[in-house]
Amino acid sequence: MQRLNATLQKIKPVDKALLTKAQEKLDALAKPKGSLGVLEEIAKQIVGITNKINPDLKNKFIVTVAADHGVCCEGVSAYPQEVTAQMVTNFLEGGAAINVLAGHVHAKVVIVDAGTICTIKPRPGLMQKRVGGGTKNITTGPAMTRDQAVNCIENGIELVDALTEQGADIIGTGEMGIGNTTSASAIVAVITGTNPESVTGRGTGITEAMLANKIAVIAKAIAANKPDPADSIDVLTKLGGFEIGTLAGIFLGCAASRVPVVIDGFISGAAALIAATIKPDAKDYMLAAHCSVERGHKVTLAYMGLKPLLNLDMRLGEGTGAALGINLIEAATKILNEMATFASAGVAREKP
Repeated sequence: MQRLNATLQKIKPVDKALLTKAQEKLDALAKPKGSLGVLEEIAKQIVGITNKINPDLKNKFIVTVAADHGVCCEGVSAYPQEVTAQMVTNFLEGGAAINVLAGHVHAKVVIVDAGTICTIKPRPGLMQKRVGGGTKNITTGPAMTRDQAVNCIENGIELVDALTEQGADIIGTGEMGIGNTTSASAIVAVITGTNPESVTGRGTGITEAMLANKIAVIAKAIAANKPDPADSIDVLTKLGGFEIGTLAGIFLGCAASRVPVVIDGFISGAAALIAATIKPDAKDYMLAAHCSVERGHKVTLAYMGLKPLLNLDMRLGEGTGAALGINLIEAATKILNEMATFASAGVAREKP
C-alpha cells in the first residue's frame, strides 16, 4: 500500500486560476468566442492537467493491458480464453486494430501481461506485470485477494512512472481479456447502484440466451461476494480482473504525474470508476474518448460526470477509441498553441 498511498497524496485538484488564463487565451484567438465548442473545453482541460499554458502532446502512448477471467467457465463469452494470449501475440506483431489506429496518430503501443492463463514468452514490446494466471470464478468467491488487487493498482502506477521517464505527454488506456465485460458490468452495477441488467451488454457478440445467462451470473457474483460500494478496492478484489486493477493504477498514476489520461471503452471506464472512487480528484485528469455500444459505459461516464468525445458504435476495446480520442485532444492543443490572435492577425474583435 505504500506506493498507492504516496500516489494518492500527490493527486490534487487542477488549478482553477490557470483554467481562467487558458480561457482568456482561447478568447483572444481570431474567432468568435466559443466557436470551436468542445475543442476549446479540451484545450482548457489539458492546460489544467499539465499546468502548462502551452501544452505539447508530442509523446503519445497507449497502454493495452491483458488478463484472463475465471468467470468464463460460466459461459459468458462467445470466445475461448486462449484468445486473450493469441491477441496479445497479434498486438506484438502489429496486426491488430490498435496497432493501425495508434500508428495513425503516431502513438506508441505498450502491451502488458497482467495475468493471462496462457504463458506468453518474453519478447520485445511486452511488459510483464503478472499478478496471477487469471482470476477466480466470481460466482463462487472473490476474483482475487485484496493484496493482489493492491498489487495490480501499484503495477499500473509503476507503468506510468516508467512512461513518464520516457517523456510521455499523454497516455491512452486499452485492454484485452475474454470475459472482462462481465467483471466490468459487475463493478459498475455495484459502485453506481444500478441493476445488472441495465449495465450488461453483449461483449464479444453473444446470443440473447447467453446475455440472459451473463446477467444472472453477474447477479449471482454480487450476491455471493457482497462487495462494499464505497470501497472500490473491495469491489475490485471481489469482482474485478488483473487488467482492470492495473488500468485503475494507470489512472491514478497519471493524475499524480499530471499526465492527461484517455479512457477507451467500457472496461477502461470501469477501471476509471474504481480510480475515481478511491480518489475523486483523479477525474480531473481523465478524458473519455468515446461512448461504447456496451450499455454500461454510458452509465459509467454519466456517474463520473464525463462527456465522451466521440460516439462511433465501437465496442472493440484494445485502446482503439483512446487512439481516436488522442487525435482530437492533440488537435485541441494545437488550436490553443498555433492559432493567431486577433491582435497578431490584424483582425478586428467583436463590437462591445
